[in-house]
Formats: sequence, C-alpha cells, structure tokens
Amino acid sequence: MKRKQVNKKKIINDPVFGFINLQSETVFDLLEHPFFQRLRRIKQLGLSFMVFPGANHSRFEHALGATHLMRQAISTLRLKGHKITEEEAEAVTIAILLHDIGHAPFSHVLENTLVNCSHEEISLLLMQELNREFNGQLDLAIKIFRNEYKKQFLHQLVASQLDMDRLDYLSRDSFFTGVAEGTIGIDRIIKMLNVYDDQLVVDVKGIYSIEKFLISRRLMYWQVYLHKTVVAAEFMLLNVLKRARQLIHAGEKLYATPTLKIFLENAFLSEDFRRNIEIEGRRVLNWYTLLDDNDIFISMKEWQHHSDPVLSKLAQCLTNRELFRIRMMDKPLSKKKEESLLALIREKIIANPEDAKYFLMADVITNSAYNKHDENIFVLYKDHTIKELNEASDINLSVLSKAVRKYFVCYPKELDIY
Repeated sequence: MKRKQVNKKKIINDPVFGFINLQSETVFDLLEHPFFQRLRRIKQLGLSFMVFPGANHSRFEHALGATHLMRQAISTLRLKGHKITEEEAEAVTIAILLHDIGHAPFSHVLENTLVNCSHEEISLLLMQELNREFNGQLDLAIKIFRNEYKKQFLHQLVASQLDMDRLDYLSRDSFFTGVAEGTIGIDRIIKMLNVYDDQLVVDVKGIYSIEKFLISRRLMYWQVYLHKTVVAAEFMLLNVLKRARQLIHAGEKLYATPTLKIFLENAFLSEDFRRNIEIEGRRVLNWYTLLDDNDIFISMKEWQHHSDPVLSKLAQCLTNRELFRIRMMDKPLSKKKEESLLALIREKIIANPEDAKYFLMADVITNSAYNKHDENIFVLYKDHTIKELNEASDINLSVLSKAVRKYFVCYPKELDIY
C-alpha cells in the first residue's frame, strides 16, 4: 500500500506572533514526535494560573515561538553579511525547538524533586535519543546546543542572556498573564542583533531596547515568576509530593497514575538517566516522557480523600485553591519564631510534631535580571569597538546585576497570627 504524502510545510496561528511557518520537514517531524507533543501537557508557568487565570499556556507554545524568533534572527544576521549555511540554520532551529524538551511537570517547580536531574541534562539525553531515531540528523543541533560547534554565536542564540528563549517567554508570559510590564520590543531587538568576533552582540542603536528588556525581565520575575502567592502554591505542591513519597516508602497504599508511581517509588539520579536504566519493562527516559502535569492533577484529586491527614489536607488545599498565607521578610525565619509557629500548627491543625512540619515552609527566593559575570551583553559601535552593557549604558544598571534575596514563611491561614 502506497503511503499517503503529508504536507509538512505548515502554518500555525500563534496568539503572540501571528502566523508561524514551519519551513523544514525535519522540524515538522520532530514537532509531531510524542516526546515533543508531551510539552502540550506541561504548563509554561507552573502553578501561576492560580494567580493569573490566563496563564495556561504550555511549553509547546513557547518552543514554537522561540523557533519562530530563531528564524527571524537568522534572517537578520544573514542580511548583515554573516554566513549561516542552510545546514547551520536548520541545526540551530532544531536546537531551540528542543531546548525545553526535558522539562518536568509544571516546568521549574518540580525540577530536582521528582528526579534529581536538571531539565537541561534530560533535554540533551532526549535529543540524543531522537538523534538515533532520526539517523544522525540532529548531530549538528546537539553540537550547537552543547556549545561544541565552531560558531559560538549560534549557541548564544539558543542559550545566553539575550537568547530566543528569553525573548519568547517574556513576551508570551506577559501576554497570557496580562502583566504589561513584560512587554518588550522583540522585533527591534532582533533587528539590532549582530555578530562580532564570533560573539552575539547588539548594535548601538538597540541599546535602549536592551535596557527595557532587562528592566522588564526584573519586573516579570517579581510580579509573575516569583509572585508570593505562586511561591506558596509551589512549595505546597513540593510538600504534597514529599508526603506521597514518604507514605509509599512506608508501605501505605496510595493511588497514583502508573507513571507518577514509578517516580514516587524511585529516586532517579543523573547517572540513571545517562545509563537509561530499565524499570518495569521500560527505560527510565521513556517513563519520563510519559510524565506530565496530568499525572499530578489526577493523583492529587484522589489524594484529597486519603486517610492520611497531611496528604489529604495539602491535596485538598491545592485542588481547591485554599492556599497558605505567605509573608515576605528581610531576614531568615528565626528559630524562636519557627518553634512558635509549629506549636500553633500542632494546636490548630495537626498534633503530631513530625507531621506539623509539612504545614510550615520557610526559604529564600532570589532575582538577578542581568548577571554581568555570566554571559555578558556587548554593544557594537559604528567604529567596530564593543563595550559591555554596563559600560555602554547611560543609566545605572547595577540594580539589575545585583542578586536580590527575599526570605519568606508560609503557613495555613487558620493560624491567623498577623
């Protein structure tokens, strides 16, 4: 039977950028792969939808948007006389398409929780798996992703302080949350990109757009990514899964989807993923590609009715958005205050001292919009000299380079201590 030909030159209507063209058959085939389709079921902003009702967009949409911007960046650099072959353009496009393929459920929330391995490392391992399936077509994309290719600026388009990943997520997250402070001039920034001495730089005419980009990034972190109510919800989710894992290891009967159960019963390390060990008839990477937000939602909905008072209370609070109160502080929670809060929890919530600890969370969050000790942003002048952004800007960017730390304490609203 003759196989039906599939039109792979697709046009996708994106709410942020309009029509996105898929210009490559390989990109289309990767997009159709189950590994990539899983990203439809991973929320871009984790639990932020509990604060911003519109924040239900996925990693799938973000990856498509970043791919669209990569194509625009390639066109800009070619117009400025920089040679990028078709093979290189395809490879760097694939690299940005797959850069987030290894994200855990709820994106960053559960990273190094359900598995002790970063999403970047799992992304690379999944890219290597796909490369075997695609008979080596991803060789160059993987080199660029790992910064092992001779043209370093191609890697910087994928991962740097001015990459297509950041340009997309700031605009996309601003759009879906309705937080206008995240709006940036993407077209202007991309048009101002250039290459100097194999480094991605910005033409001097674009300096104000870059300043706005960094300021917007700082504001989006405090208003969205590190919003205190979002932080409360995320730490509650961490404690739900911590308790579920504890109960399973203690031999308790606990409903969970088969995929989630694998990750609750086992504490997989980076080495397990690199070796791609087999468990219950399936490789760990394949188990991972079946794990998504739905596994957590479905399981947690059932946990509301579990006999364990800690698991049921936390699951019920999260499912019904009865979130804990959170207070921001200038310094860490004192031992005396911690003991006082735990005493109140034992009195009003749950008597067992060990169980009470699940209802008190204290930690620190940090935000640095521009790390000048990392991948610096350089400005290219008309006389072909370059300056680091802090030196080139006529405003004080030191506040954006400084890591701001905020401590917090999170506890049930029933305590009503403030």
